Amino acid sequence: MTPPASRRLTEAGALPICSDDFPDALLGGLRSTPKNIPCKYFYDAEGSRLFEQICRLPEYYPTRTEFSLLQTHAEEITAFIGPHAEIMEFGAGAGEKIRPLLDVLHRPSAYIPVDISESYLKSVTARLSADYPSLPIHPLMADFTGELSWPSASGLPRVGFFPGSTIGNFQPEEARDFLGNSAKLLKGGGLLIGVDLVKDPAILHAAYNDRAGITAAFNRNLLARANREAGANFELSRFAHYAFYNPVEHRIEMYLISSMAQRVQICGRMISFSEGQAIHTEYSYKYTVPAFRELAASAGFIPRAVWTDPESLFSIHWLESP
Repeated sequence: MTPPASRRLTEAGALPICSDDFPDALLGGLRSTPKNIPCKYFYDAEGSRLFEQICRLPEYYPTRTEFSLLQTHAEEITAFIGPHAEIMEFGAGAGEKIRPLLDVLHRPSAYIPVDISESYLKSVTARLSADYPSLPIHPLMADFTGELSWPSASGLPRVGFFPGSTIGNFQPEEARDFLGNSAKLLKGGGLLIGVDLVKDPAILHAAYNDRAGITAAFNRNLLARANREAGANFELSRFAHYAFYNPVEHRIEMYLISSMAQRVQICGRMISFSEGQAIHTEYSYKYTVPAFRELAASAGFIPRAVWTDPESLFSIHWLESP
């Protein structure tokens, strides 16, 4: 997404007045205790570009492992989906993971990519329309964590596709709420969802602390975005990327750490940081297969099939919505 500037000037030289939701969320989060920036704001145009680089890193196993599972088990998966389905992908991004399914699905009725990035939606629609000319594509620019409605009332089977283990960015109660809303939205159909698994902490640490420093740049881009869109004056070099695995909570925790006492202007307001103060930017929960199936069942789904790789790094679940 390349959004319009999130500020305007009342007159030449006046302080910027913030509009749109990012500056408001930024100010609210940085005034909170502990300080935080919601992770959904990672994905502006630059953040999306950096995340594509992360997905190609040797340390970052989720993308290649999930894609391999989709390719290997596409026929089995599509047998659960069935013919003539309308497929809504939550957080479609570049739209690459849907391809192994589109290659074998029996006459899908529609593909509905949902994303907050307008540029990504345009590019994925253009590429998939060229490669699958008979497939109706209805892009939907929206925050999939909010309330969604199906764009048609055709009565055809509804299937949700939620790859990438983004469900891990929700805290458990939030994940249950999201799954519960999805079960209602997809009633009579089902959800195909990627879920990262509990594993050796060393593998997890490497995945979020890559040697090339791309994840660190991705994390700091939140501050760069604040400079671009919210009238901020962050010095990015004064904030360190910090990510670790919390084995008690089964989650990666990611932060930006202030290296000194400093004050930052955001939309004309001053925010103070003490030396060593943290800004929380992301949780990424990891699940065991039984724990996730139990969570899905508590949200109204009937867990059916699950596919995992030989090393049990990642899982894909088919959840039926009765």
